[in-house]
Amino acid sequence: MNRIIEKPVLSKATTKRLSLYLRCLKNLEKNGVNRVKSSELSKMTQVGSATIRRDFSHFGELGRSGYGYDVNDLIKVFSDILETKEEKRIALIGCGNLGQALLNNNFRRNENLNIVCAFDNDPAKVGTEICGYPVYSIEELSDVLKEKQITVAISTVPSQYAQGAIDQVVTSGITAILNFAPDPLKVPENVHVHYIDLTSELQTLIYFDGQSLA
Repeated sequence: MNRIIEKPVLSKATTKRLSLYLRCLKNLEKNGVNRVKSSELSKMTQVGSATIRRDFSHFGELGRSGYGYDVNDLIKVFSDILETKEEKRIALIGCGNLGQALLNNNFRRNENLNIVCAFDNDPAKVGTEICGYPVYSIEELSDVLKEKQITVAISTVPSQYAQGAIDQVVTSGITAILNFAPDPLKVPENVHVHYIDLTSELQTLIYFDGQSLA
C-alpha cells in the first residue's frame, strides 16, 4: 500500500466520516476481521460505497480490486490523519446534566481523548468532584488550563452565557472547541469551533425517517 507523505486538506464532512470509519474498523479488528470491502463498510456506516471510495482516494491506493481494504492498514492511516495516538487533554465548561453525562462517559472507547477537569459558576459544584473529576470556578480557568496542559475545550454552557465562557477559553490559548450551544460564537480566525445542535440533529433525523416511509 502506498503511504501518505503529507496529510491532505479535508472538508469537515470528510473528516467527520473518517472518525466514523475508524470506529467501525476498530470494531472489525476487535472481532478478528482482516479485510473489508467498501460495500461492507457502507452497510456498517450508512455511507454510500461511492462516497467511501472517494474519501479513501484522498490517501493514495489503500485497497486492491477484488480484495478490498486491509483493516489494519486503514486503522494506521486514519489514526495518523486524526492524530488519535496522541493524548488530547480536554476541559469541560459547564457541569449541568449534559456536562455530567459527558464526564461520566469520558470517551471510554477512545483512550487518547481524556477530560481531565471541569468548570462551573455554581458555588455548590465548585471545589467538589463530579464523576471523579475536580470542578473549578470559571475564574480559575486560565491558570488551570495552563497547569493541566489542556488543548481542547468542550462547552455545554447555555447560549446566553456561552460567549463569555468561550472568550475566557480563547484568551487562555485554546484553539479547538466543541460547543453544544447552537448560537454562533465570535472567535478569532485561528480558533476552530464545532457546533453540536441536538435539536437540529433530531429534526433532520425525523425528516429523513419520514421521507423513507413516504
